Amino acid sequence: MASVSSGSFVLPDLHAVTPFVGSFNRHYPAAASESSEWINSYRVLSDRKRAFFLQGGSELLCAHAYSYADYERFRTTCDFVNLLFTVDEISDDQNGKDAYGTGLIFYNSMSNLDYDDGTTLCKMTKEFTARLLKHCGPLTYRRFVKHCKDYIEAVAKEAELRERGEVLDLASYQILRRENSAVRFCFGLAGYALGIDLPDEVVEHPTFMAMHLATVDMVCWSNDLYSYNMEQAMGHTGNNVMTVLMQDKGLDLQGAADHVGVHFKGLIDTFLEAKRTLPTWGEKIDWEVSQYIMAMETWVIGNLNWSFETQRYFGHARHEIKRTRVVHLYPRRVEESSDDEN
Repeated sequence: MASVSSGSFVLPDLHAVTPFVGSFNRHYPAAASESSEWINSYRVLSDRKRAFFLQGGSELLCAHAYSYADYERFRTTCDFVNLLFTVDEISDDQNGKDAYGTGLIFYNSMSNLDYDDGTTLCKMTKEFTARLLKHCGPLTYRRFVKHCKDYIEAVAKEAELRERGEVLDLASYQILRRENSAVRFCFGLAGYALGIDLPDEVVEHPTFMAMHLATVDMVCWSNDLYSYNMEQAMGHTGNNVMTVLMQDKGLDLQGAADHVGVHFKGLIDTFLEAKRTLPTWGEKIDWEVSQYIMAMETWVIGNLNWSFETQRYFGHARHEIKRTRVVHLYPRRVEESSDDEN
């Protein structure tokens, strides 16, 4: 391991233990441009937050995570992730009650086609949902709406914890993080992007669910690892597994990073073992399951690749950090007055 100062830490090499193959959606240039123009036309965020939002490259993430989607479906996944980033940025500055209110607008607009409260967020969400329903199977849509409800409740819980300055224990945090990260929500789009509608008996099977949760946790833990420096600079460390590990297990920063690496490898092993022992459901469904497994794998490796292409986590130093894996902690930023609400 490289020698580092107390103001830095070394990232575990998650790429080295990930056996999945990444790819990139060929429709990215045109579809991403369309989606970006769509989300920016609403001007929901302040100029400062919009600049940070654009720097994050949410459409770039989609190009890695949904690399197999056709043009129309890919455009819709970009709209969704842009919408999610918008909701996340709004709720980050809200208390639990207000964050839940924002989430309810999002949920009601997606689950009830007749709902309309006149807000910009409602209009955006309804436009997205109309595009989604053109090609979304009924089972996938029902599960997707359930993930939306779980997401908004978890985001409100996160806001309440932030208000109280409370950090959860590891077991509780991991359950909450699967939902408030929106990773399960995003995985719920896989069936839509693939053009398949898996039956509940498959999705709810313990072995399939073990694969699902392992890949969700891979994305959650790697995101927390990579975003820690940015979040500690802004004073938003409570909703991060690095902070949880330091508090729950008494680790220092490097120890927490090392633990993430070990746990991530364990998740890979869990996924591969579940994949090996999956039951069969007949030729047609087995093929669809194989496609869904590919989609899970694509999300994991795509997210890792995106994390070092976007400036969201590591800024201009991202290529150097990918090479050396050494992260130098940013100084704490001066808190700005919040004029960012919609």
